[in-house]
Amino acid sequence: MAWQDEYRKKLTTAREAMNLVQSGQRVAIHPGCAEPEALVEAFKARAASVHNVEIVHLLTLGRADYVLPEMEGHFRHNAFFIGHNVRAAVNEGRADYMPIFLSEIEGLIESGALPIDVCMIQVSPPDSHGYCSLGVGVDTTLTAAKHAKVIIAQVNAMMPRTYGDSFVHINEITAIVEATQPLCELKKLPAGDVERTIGKYVAELIPDGACLQLGIGGIPDAVLANMGDHKDLGIHTEMCSDNVIELIENGVINGERKNFKPRKIIVAFVLGTKRLFDFVHENPLFEFHPNAYTNDPFLVARNDNMIAVNSAIEVDITGQVCSDSMGQTFYSGFGGQVDFIRGAARSKGGKPIIALPSTAKNGTISRIAPMLTPGAGVVTTRADVHYVVTEYGVAYLHGKNIRQRAEALIQIAHPKFRDELTEHCERVRFFRSGARAEVER
Repeated sequence: MAWQDEYRKKLTTAREAMNLVQSGQRVAIHPGCAEPEALVEAFKARAASVHNVEIVHLLTLGRADYVLPEMEGHFRHNAFFIGHNVRAAVNEGRADYMPIFLSEIEGLIESGALPIDVCMIQVSPPDSHGYCSLGVGVDTTLTAAKHAKVIIAQVNAMMPRTYGDSFVHINEITAIVEATQPLCELKKLPAGDVERTIGKYVAELIPDGACLQLGIGGIPDAVLANMGDHKDLGIHTEMCSDNVIELIENGVINGERKNFKPRKIIVAFVLGTKRLFDFVHENPLFEFHPNAYTNDPFLVARNDNMIAVNSAIEVDITGQVCSDSMGQTFYSGFGGQVDFIRGAARSKGGKPIIALPSTAKNGTISRIAPMLTPGAGVVTTRADVHYVVTEYGVAYLHGKNIRQRAEALIQIAHPKFRDELTEHCERVRFFRSGARAEVER
């Protein structure tokens, strides 16, 4: 049967497609800017007819009504990465959080440890051969779709067509729902003075010809904003944002010196606005792959001069990094931080960097802490940390003992907290009594 006939045969409405979801099943939802909102809306209406349906996904940007209190008993979310739309549900006990490296999620699916019954995806219209593109997000979704018993696809004419390992054939899809609508967008927030200063310090650590991985948020964006005078940069990352566009157009990012996948931007998904979606559409510079590929530390390490820049919620005085929780309150997730920190550490000339403001809550709390907040989890261990950057400078911790680490971190803490940090170090015998003057020198 020609794929066109298969397409027509599988065409249905979103509500009808949701009848494929049964009680007790596990449903994976395409995350990020690729979230299939038409399907998610219809999915909510299915709640009264099902019980104990588990929903798994990374960060999503649309509505997540399946975590509302009235959905208990019908739906329960298990977050691989916590977004703003499910954070309250997780911390109120109505949803779950799975701490896991982003590179390892697909292994759970492939092994059968986390079987997927239904996978909801959003794709471009099929090409002349019947292949639909996963567009702005391959992430963990391609693997989930390959191993799902049922695939429900929202075909959206506004979904970009991207290259790489990013295609699903019509023959693999169970039900097709045509719904054209704008994709979810992640708007860029303006960087403040602190972020801009951190961005300058980080940019000074990056040589020409380096290969970059940048996480989400104001600091990574500020780093890119300071890269205009660099030359021949490459990208191997899990995600990128609108800020890469100008650097590509100006020739700063060209991948010419990349020794692994030269002249290609290796990415699993993009988070940004329509401008970015239009830019990646049929753009051969971008090569999309699953996160098991982009985040594999061994593949990351094949890039010489790999620079990984990630943020944190707090760093303790010995170098332990918490980036997924505020005490016992879960905030985000592991994501790809450790994958890239370890990959960059093993890269020839590589630099793993943790960047964060020195304070939180309007300067009332030091994010360079004597100890992590009780209940906070260690995402990146003290042995993995090399560079820590705040608006007060750069601390290099790799190969340093606890005393040397503490001294370096106190120097980049906010000045009003340095005495407190020094007193703590003296109290726990990291420093001998009276060492404060030496630290200040």
